[in-house]
Amino acid sequence: MATTTIDGLDGLRAAVGQDLGTSDWLEITQDRVNTFADATGDHQWIHVDVERANAESPFGGPIAHGYLTLALTNQLMPEVVRVTGVSSGLNYGVNKVRFPTAVPVGSRIRAHVKLEAAEEVTGGVQTTMLITVELEGSEKPACIVEALSRWLA
Repeated sequence: MATTTIDGLDGLRAAVGQDLGTSDWLEITQDRVNTFADATGDHQWIHVDVERANAESPFGGPIAHGYLTLALTNQLMPEVVRVTGVSSGLNYGVNKVRFPTAVPVGSRIRAHVKLEAAEEVTGGVQTTMLITVELEGSEKPACIVEALSRWLA
């Protein structure tokens, strides 16, 4: 996967509307799900009890937490886009997050990124990037997030 490089604040402004690319695939392992459960305290059986999830889950086995899928966008997005010529880039938040389909343990996800907007803020530019987390073999995405970042001069 080739990373899209955007140079500086002017480059961000010019790239609005562009499809920036897609990350490599990332496998969702039970170990990753368990580690996330430990970090967040969310040990719901549908995520961490493999035997019960295999027997009772409507998904046929354990699934990743939706917020784990969201958190992984911070790992996947830098594979897609890199901004140079700025002093720093900061996560500012999200406008909207949706989880249209569950992510089964053992499946693979990747992120597709589009730069939707670039707005002037004090000291820089705030971008809205539409990140669509694709689930291999699924027509529905696993997660859609409008991620806000601030890029400072």
